[in-house]
Amino acid sequence: MSRRSGVLEFAVLGLLRESPMHGYELRKRLNTSLGVFRAFSYGSLYPCLKTLVGNGWLIEESGSASPDALAAPLSGRRAKIVYRLTAAGKERFEELLSHTGPDAWEDEHFGVRFAFFGQTSRDVRMRVLEGRRSRLEERLDKMRAAMARTRERLDDYTLELQRHGMESVEREVRWLNELIESERAGRDRREDTAGQVRTTERDEDRPPQQDQSEDADGPPRHRGGSRPDPSDDTAK
Repeated sequence: MSRRSGVLEFAVLGLLRESPMHGYELRKRLNTSLGVFRAFSYGSLYPCLKTLVGNGWLIEESGSASPDALAAPLSGRRAKIVYRLTAAGKERFEELLSHTGPDAWEDEHFGVRFAFFGQTSRDVRMRVLEGRRSRLEERLDKMRAAMARTRERLDDYTLELQRHGMESVEREVRWLNELIESERAGRDRREDTAGQVRTTERDEDRPPQQDQSEDADGPPRHRGGSRPDPSDDTAK
């Protein structure tokens, strides 16, 4: 499977996890919600859908193209095919969602992965964000080195274009730094809250303390009075 078809598979499974859709709805969501697919066509989408159906990750259901069930045969309209995620498809999406390899850090795939961060565990989000940042920092080092070598031979417009590209990468690195710090702060808050809950639970389970008026080496004092005098006849 190519990288392009792999990211499309991931996006389709993720969108259908939210709700069943027909092909037109899917294409519209891919175009509007996931900008990387603006240039995609039905010619790219439907082979992907057929493959996912063949793998058992989607099922096709008939949906009427008209609110009037009798109008479709009369008008000649074909019933629309609605695609629904299967249990196996949900498992497949969860598997793809947990993947944090280099493909998840690349330009095309990262944007799609980020769109589904709301369904991604914190540990996976952190690995993807840190991997993306590392990849961009490597790219930034190469861009700076290339500019230092060639800037004397470039005209002003080409140099400005390279500078613009470098500034775009620098902005994304700063953005990633902010996201990573936010994720870490959220983790620390959750850990602090969990620690406070555990401490409270331990306090509740702790047995009541003994009366502080008890002597360590003798019998407890009688509440409300002193210990009886052994010489008192009433104490015998």
